[in-house]
Amino acid sequence: QVQLVESGGGLVQAGGSLRLSCAASGSRSSIIRLGWYRQAPGKQRALVAVITSGGSTTYADAVKGRFTISRDEAKNAVYLQMNSLKPEDTAVYYCNARWAAWGDSWGQGTQVTVSS
Repeated sequence: QVQLVESGGGLVQAGGSLRLSCAASGSRSSIIRLGWYRQAPGKQRALVAVITSGGSTTYADAVKGRFTISRDEAKNAVYLQMNSLKPEDTAVYYCNARWAAWGDSWGQGTQVTVSS
């Protein structure tokens, strides 16, 4: 059974930092890509950042220069370092894994709240 276990969300003041972690387990398939998405109240889920098995990264324009995605292939883990947080970063953040054998899986989500 595939699992993505997230941690690291919470409440922080504007300008502060948080680090999200996600560990994937439960499949022998290799992972093509790991990433983070977020969903704010009343909005659709949207890409924040992704990183491929080759190390290529893609960021949403809104987070470029503030967020950094990284991965530990040995642990099937992905991290999101979030700096200079803004109230508009408030959302539920979801970890995503794209498995070579069968596609996408999702974590349960972790709340990030940035107060002004």
